[in-house]
Amino acid sequence: MKDYSPQKRFFVGIDSDGCVFDTMELKHKECFIPPFINAYNLQGVSKYAREAAEFVNLYSKSRGINRFPALVEQLDWLRRRPEVQARGVSVPRPQGVIDWIAQESKLGNPALEKAVQATGDPDLKQALRWSQEVNDTVAKMVRGVPPFPNVKNCLERLGRDSDLIVASATPNAALQAEWEEHDLAKLVRAICGQDAGNKQEILAVAAQYQPNHALMIGDAPGDHKAAVANHCLFFPINPGNEEASWHRLLNEGIEKFFAGTFVGAYQERLLAEFNEYLPATPAWSVDSK
Repeated sequence: MKDYSPQKRFFVGIDSDGCVFDTMELKHKECFIPPFINAYNLQGVSKYAREAAEFVNLYSKSRGINRFPALVEQLDWLRRRPEVQARGVSVPRPQGVIDWIAQESKLGNPALEKAVQATGDPDLKQALRWSQEVNDTVAKMVRGVPPFPNVKNCLERLGRDSDLIVASATPNAALQAEWEEHDLAKLVRAICGQDAGNKQEILAVAAQYQPNHALMIGDAPGDHKAAVANHCLFFPINPGNEEASWHRLLNEGIEKFFAGTFVGAYQERLLAEFNEYLPATPAWSVDSK
């Protein structure tokens, strides 16, 4: 992306998991959580560990964040839960991972492997084992999950006048496989995952376009945050209402984006609706009572 230059008047960034593909539930419930429980010895509180992981990654305003900050957050929620404390199960606070996140932007296995080699930190080793098992399980498990209805129609219409870039927290190899499996890779200029940097860094190319000519399509608050940081407009794919969101984008959002009427009242209405979908605290948290 260092040599990136616009080819068309408009720019569109697109998230992948949970946005283009309905893979979030499958990946987290089947591929992320069982290795999490095993790697961190949470068998004695597996029910609560699952609830914490599902909340952070699927059902909260943290939805869609990179796996390593999510790992720290779900351990934090689990450690604070009274039921877990009552069972006397030790839930770690992986300080090595926290420190690594604070100084590394490319939060993927390649960077983590280098950090492990450089430091030998046990927290980093444990996180890497977990993450590698996640990737192995995703590769075995995730297949045959098509894009949401109207995704391809939207990409084809947007691509006539826009440079399309996938901006995701998913590892690049998994992204490439999913987009190629469903014949979508040919519709975008680049597929950028966690190995390329975080979403905010990927969307930095939007600065090369005129104001209000750049748009991010995403399903999580982190996608919106990355869009705002790069002065992009934002079209939300609302969690649990994805089909209707893509239908709305196809039938009104794209036209407004190209016509210059997306910014303002229309954008604010979309954001107000999106903000209602995901809570900041779980129903079982003492913070929500």
